[in-house]
Amino acid sequence: MKVILAQPRGFCAGVIRAVETVEQALKQYGAPVYVRHEIVHNQHVVESLRSKGARFVEELDEVPANAVTIFSAHGVGTDVEDEARGRQLRVLDATCPLVTKVHNQGRQYAAKGYQVILIGEAGHPEVVGTLGQIPAPVTLVRNVAEVAELTFAADTPLAYITQTTLSVDDTHAVVEALKRRYPQIVGPDTRDICYAVQNRQTAVRELSRCADLVLVVGSVKSANSVTLRDIAGESGKPSYLIADGSAVRSEWFSNGPTVGITAGASTPESMIDDVIAALARIAPLEIEALPGREEHVQFRLPEGLIARQ
Repeated sequence: MKVILAQPRGFCAGVIRAVETVEQALKQYGAPVYVRHEIVHNQHVVESLRSKGARFVEELDEVPANAVTIFSAHGVGTDVEDEARGRQLRVLDATCPLVTKVHNQGRQYAAKGYQVILIGEAGHPEVVGTLGQIPAPVTLVRNVAEVAELTFAADTPLAYITQTTLSVDDTHAVVEALKRRYPQIVGPDTRDICYAVQNRQTAVRELSRCADLVLVVGSVKSANSVTLRDIAGESGKPSYLIADGSAVRSEWFSNGPTVGITAGASTPESMIDDVIAALARIAPLEIEALPGREEHVQFRLPEGLIARQ
């Protein structure tokens, strides 16, 4: 069986920062440390950190007073920040800096008097946090059909921002629909969508051209992993979103296809290795990696942590 690996794949700089925030907090402050929401959307990562002493909670009222508390990479609203201050929790904010950039954009547009439109998935933690960071009404749209249902007057000053983990193509289509309906609308270029998301989407398109079947390693909770699976499927090739090697099914490979493997931005390389090991139990492997964009982005750890050595 021939296996082709996408480049880049797996962890991005924001996820690396978030995971290292928890690990460094455990070293610096000792267990337990409390993490609001899953630090990233990957169960293997969460379980690994839990085994080291991290405790994951959904609400801050589950956290003891004065405890070290970490906000996940998805970000939180100002109400959560205020609650943490009120309870005198020692907060380490692991919000991805690219998500924070979206928060800043939204606040700036609102301060200038624009009605803000957020392109994103209702209920996604990043969207919930972004809505909670903008001190003004925000209208949420997910697709072109929802743009057609907007009721703003033609002369309303409008601005849009976007969830960072969406499909670049889908987001571009929504932005173009907004511009056709409201030519005066302003907003960031779709190139402002997370660099890692764009790179992985470009890579999976290339992968789909040279593979007969595509495996995307990631969580069903991970928006960017789901998007990678959808993009691979658009090529007409069978594509499967799997958490690890235990989800691999031998019947997928009855015709000895060339298998492409990629992974969402919250997937550790160990899970990709686990999938490769599962494939190796089915047939001898010939493995190659596609050329692709190399990523050298690094983000500083949050204030309150000792810098990486």
